[in-house]
Order: sequence, then structure tokens, then C-alpha cells
Amino acid sequence: MSYRDQKKYLEYLRRFENKFSHQESEDYKMFVKRDKDEEEFDTVSMDRLRHLYNKYYVPVDKSKYDAFFKKKNDDKSE
Repeated sequence: MSYRDQKKYLEYLRRFENKFSHQESEDYKMFVKRDKDEEEFDTVSMDRLRHLYNKYYVPVDKSKYDAFFKKKNDDKSE
């Protein structure tokens, strides 16, 4: 399960690569190199990757889509 997670995290973080600090950029490059070697991360590396992911991950506000799925009430048809 963690190999799948690390793929997901690295894929998502690719969009934010230009926003990383110097240390974060170095860590990310190391993660990508290790991922290319198809190496599964140890617990310390996985924690650092999760921390980086949680820092840049912004969940989508799904409440703004509620208007598209509500039924329209037609008062004229009654």
C-alpha cells in the first residue's frame, strides 16, 4: 500500500515543484530518483513525503457543486 501512496504523493507534488523551498526541492528530487529505481521508501522517508504532501495538498471544496445537483422546484406546475 505504501508504494501506491508514494506514487500518488509524488504525482501530486509534481505540480508544486516550483514552490518548494531549497530543502524541500532537494528532498523531492531524492524521492523521484528513488522512485525511478522502483525502491519502496522506508518509514522516515515516507513520513517526510507525507509531510510535504500535507503541506501542499488543498482539498477541493465540494459544497460549491451542490447547486448543480439540487432538484429545481417548479411552483407553476402545481
